Amino acid sequence: MGSTFAMDLAESAVTKLQLENAVRTHLLYNHYPPVPSSMVGPCIRAIEYANKGEWDKKVRMPEGITYKGKKLAPIDAVIESHHLEFFLDEEEDW
Repeated sequence: MGSTFAMDLAESAVTKLQLENAVRTHLLYNHYPPVPSSMVGPCIRAIEYANKGEWDKKVRMPEGITYKGKKLAPIDAVIESHHLEFFLDEEEDW
């Protein structure tokens, strides 16, 4: 698994539902320990903001999860820490 699997998941995600399923699969199977499913929504919002170029936005973390003790996390931190770069429309320098 890993980056090749993430690239395949990203390429297959054409609709919002497919993106949701692809991100959920990526978080559960490409991370150890698996990332909780409650992070699917924040990850998708981070992807959407990044694809719009809105890197200055933040996403709210789900109940029980914080980013450095805060309920809001920067887009780049969510993308980087969850290895979501393959889900972005344009490739960034990671």
